[in-house]
Amino acid sequence: MTQNNTTNSYRQIMKATSIFGGVQVFNIIISIGRSKILAVLLGPAGIGILGLIMSTTKLISSLTNFGLGISGVKEIASVFEIHDENQLNKTIAVVNRWIWITGILGALVTLVLAPFLSELTFGNKDYTVAFVWLAITLVLNQLTSGSFVLLQGLRKLKYLAKANVLGASSGLMVSIPIYYFMGVKGIVPAMIATSVLGFLVSYYFIMKVKRVSLPITLQETKEKGKGMLLMGFMLSISGIMVLGVSYVIRIFINNTGGVEDVGLFNAGIAIISTYVGLLFTAMETDYFPRLSAVIQHREKSISLINQQAEIAVLILAPVLILFLVFVDWIITILYSAEFIPIREMIYWAALGMFFKVVAWVLGFFFIAKGASKLFFWNEVICNVYTLILNLIGYYYWGLNGLGVSYLISYFIYLLQIYFITRKKYTFRFSVAILKIFPIQFALALLCLTITKVFESPWNYVIGTFFILVSMYYSFVELNKRLHFKDLLGKYVKR
Repeated sequence: MTQNNTTNSYRQIMKATSIFGGVQVFNIIISIGRSKILAVLLGPAGIGILGLIMSTTKLISSLTNFGLGISGVKEIASVFEIHDENQLNKTIAVVNRWIWITGILGALVTLVLAPFLSELTFGNKDYTVAFVWLAITLVLNQLTSGSFVLLQGLRKLKYLAKANVLGASSGLMVSIPIYYFMGVKGIVPAMIATSVLGFLVSYYFIMKVKRVSLPITLQETKEKGKGMLLMGFMLSISGIMVLGVSYVIRIFINNTGGVEDVGLFNAGIAIISTYVGLLFTAMETDYFPRLSAVIQHREKSISLINQQAEIAVLILAPVLILFLVFVDWIITILYSAEFIPIREMIYWAALGMFFKVVAWVLGFFFIAKGASKLFFWNEVICNVYTLILNLIGYYYWGLNGLGVSYLISYFIYLLQIYFITRKKYTFRFSVAILKIFPIQFALALLCLTITKVFESPWNYVIGTFFILVSMYYSFVELNKRLHFKDLLGKYVKR
């Protein structure tokens, strides 16, 4: 790969991360705004009903959508790279047909099981009609997901970002008056209206993409969709395993330490997974289709994985170090001073994020390769020791133990996934990532030590200095890859 191509690749990674990082921040703001508004309009009971209904429909969706939101992107991106219009249009047609099939399947399951779902969720059949109506949302949400799959696979990133932002904001705007006038009775109409608007917004942007609709037979649908469905199914099972592990941990915490510890654990995980993890979602949007497109070229795929890992660590490290130094302030702002006991848990979990980000980047190798069985068993093993370590960690050391188990789990996971990809695909880390990672991780360890040794305000003063060191180091390394001066010159000329 030439120097110019390498620079362009790094710039593409940064461009996508900045675009979808902004989208994720916007979505979090919308989510916070929605929570505040609904808390006033619906009250605790209404929020509880809404949460139960949404959890149930999401579970049905995850069981019936066959993970097409990821496997479909892989199929489209792989064909898009070879510039075969006929093959691309056929692939899109197959993906669309399976999107319709799985969407209708989800709706039918919801319709048939409506009385059972009401009984299971609320202990009575009072919400049977509600679930019957909500079957509509299963189809619409899957069709919206299908539109996002197409936009992501074809790398129409601006359209995808606009569709995300407009869909989220229009859904909030239409649901507020419904909840205002109807209260709790407006939950189902609001959910349906939100799904309709989300579908219309995504459809609008899909219409902007030039494509030819090709007829395909049922046999072609079956044959071309077989591998995609298998991978998607494995992804769905993996997601369900993660939910299962999370559920078992929460039940164990509740039985061992009480409901207050469950609340503290939820808050800690939300801070790490939601507010830090938004960078993962931002990076995934462009990274996965690009990796899928070059996965058959070993050197290109290895180079792209290393580039993504470098950018991910350089962006994430200063954020994690900031969390380590100002964790008390962050907890108080996002929640309240009552949640300060999760400080130690977040310390260790933040260190674990260093290993998670590299493992996360490397983990897409299996999905892009279509190695569904390898991916599945890799995730099974990871979930088993993660659960065991979490249970042991909490039993002996409480919430602090959960933070340490998070760190250990992702350290083991990184070693596991590295040795598998090294042995099976001859993957190797670049010299650059082997230099960047230890330097930033050492700065994080130094800041953690400072927060424990020094009292306020010196912990903040000294910690801030090392935050600036981390930011400066990231800036210097990013500049080597992106050449900010040249990039700025291009924008000035425009």
